[in-house]
Amino acid sequence: MLGGLGVPLLAQQKVGPPPHEHGPKVFLDYDQVELDAAYDQAAYATNNAQVGERGQRNSDLVRGRLGAPLRVTYGSSAIEKIDIYKTAKANAPVHIFIHGGAWRGGSARGVGYIAEPFVIAGAHVAIPDFAPVLDVGGSLLAMAAQVRSAIGWVGKNAGSFGGDPKRIYLSGHSSGAHLAGCALVVDWAKEFGLSPDLLKGALLVSGMYDLKGPRISSRHEYVRFDDETEESLSIQRHLDPIHTPVTVAYASFDTPEFQRQSRDFASAMRAVGKPVELLVGQGYNHFEFIETLGNPYGILGRAAMGMMKL
Repeated sequence: MLGGLGVPLLAQQKVGPPPHEHGPKVFLDYDQVELDAAYDQAAYATNNAQVGERGQRNSDLVRGRLGAPLRVTYGSSAIEKIDIYKTAKANAPVHIFIHGGAWRGGSARGVGYIAEPFVIAGAHVAIPDFAPVLDVGGSLLAMAAQVRSAIGWVGKNAGSFGGDPKRIYLSGHSSGAHLAGCALVVDWAKEFGLSPDLLKGALLVSGMYDLKGPRISSRHEYVRFDDETEESLSIQRHLDPIHTPVTVAYASFDTPEFQRQSRDFASAMRAVGKPVELLVGQGYNHFEFIETLGNPYGILGRAAMGMMKL
């Protein structure tokens, strides 16, 4: 559809920081307005509501085909539950997906669409719910602890739903990629009595791996950042415990900071000899890119299937 002067409507939509008088640099080459926009995906992807509605609808359709997921409890609070989409294959690998939502939104139900290709290919899919940051006093540490607990539950109980505890894989998107990344530095033997190499592979999509930039962006308005949070949950500063092979991916229309964070994390991993691969989703924005995980022929679907040897 064309707008005024024959210009496509999409091309008329302004992406990036709003027009403003350039202020002093607050981080790298960004002023405050630019930094805030660089950590606000909606500023660079104006179709975010449309893609979100599509994901909800596609998830409903997948549940109509696969049936309702098994919903299990992994913790004491009401939110701490996992949706498990089961495959018919016995002793099957398990793919755990950590949803995004800027640390303050999203749900397991809303991303159920990613499960179908894995279930058909012979893998279970486990998608945990966890508290939004506003429900835990702004603490990312509390959110990361819930995600660790959910993964630990799967490690201990995979056999109860036909999963192979020796073939557990992890992925996450956006703030979910940050939380999934934090799980890569967990001492699974010490904290959960599980195998140190619990996670056999990880796919981190459009995430954050150092919290210095987010801490001084507008995200500080709802996240209780402090020195402990920034240091302990900036996994790029804690590469030594990571032994899981990692694929880092980002979209070519992600915000500039999510692109930079992905490149820098992959480079840091490579520099210390950690197993890492970097993928770029050309032509996708932040919200569109993760849809390809629910497509066995999409860039993320192929990466995850290859990681799991499906």
